[in-house]
Amino acid sequence: TSALRDLVIRHPGQGDKQPFLEVIDLQVHFPTDDGLVKSVDGLSFALDRGRTLGIVGESGSGKSVTSLAIMGLHTRPASEQSRPGAQLSGEVYLDGEELLSKTPEYVRGLRGKRMAMIFQDPLSAMNPYYTVGQQIIEAYQIHNAVNKKVARKHAIDMLGRVGIPEPSRRIDAYPHQFSGGMRQRAMIAMALSCDPDLLIADEPTTALDVTVQAQILDLIRDLQSEFNSSVMLITHDLGVVAEIADDVLVMYAGRAVEYGSADQLFNRPAHPYTWGLLGSVPRFEGSRSERLLAIKGTPPSLINVPSGCPFHPRCEF
Repeated sequence: TSALRDLVIRHPGQGDKQPFLEVIDLQVHFPTDDGLVKSVDGLSFALDRGRTLGIVGESGSGKSVTSLAIMGLHTRPASEQSRPGAQLSGEVYLDGEELLSKTPEYVRGLRGKRMAMIFQDPLSAMNPYYTVGQQIIEAYQIHNAVNKKVARKHAIDMLGRVGIPEPSRRIDAYPHQFSGGMRQRAMIAMALSCDPDLLIADEPTTALDVTVQAQILDLIRDLQSEFNSSVMLITHDLGVVAEIADDVLVMYAGRAVEYGSADQLFNRPAHPYTWGLLGSVPRFEGSRSERLLAIKGTPPSLINVPSGCPFHPRCEF
């Protein structure tokens, strides 16, 4: 373990300082009838206070599975323990405290205040039986000793901050009464309501138009500067990564293929897969007749991952 800790890539200037979030040799495997699905297979990275880490890669590369492991959301409830679930190994440190060895009840107490997550699909992440306001109020009251009136005022303020019109009226609406973009904003308001130390944002701007995207990114930046929070941003949008990330982790087939500063990734990318991702981004300059440079082939099966570098079957080099 000590050797693995030394191998975790940290940004320049960190030295021996303990990062706020440190993931070491994380493995998340799922037993299936067809074999063992290695969704995350030996992933290591670190994230400091006040910094933003962008995680990019194709669908199925293990980005969301990694975030759920950090949040402790792969653990099955007691009623379902008879069914095989995720097999987790490795270490996840939050502010020096190892999380994978903790009980589900302990980690649940950290969610909301110490760490929070903006989920990719707000319709399935929000409870359809409760109003949007009730869900934000509950999340806020669990971690703050305030009455319902104060919590409701805070919820209205958060809905207004994420750009929902008439928040004092929309607070009593149900999730199905919101559009997709409005639900996404409500999900973000819920995640930010307790000013978490670590914010994990899984595709936070996918369903939003570009002006609202800019508002949400500004809101995340404001939270970060005000509370010195750490932000982990999972996205397919390299433009968002270039806008907000300090460091970037490129994932492929459950592993990290490149990890470094945003400046290094965009200006001096080293891995052919990263070259392919950057080459498939639409550009304003150049001829309008030029086609995007797509990566040939398809991602490999996570049951039978290629040996060595998993990208080699699709790699021209």
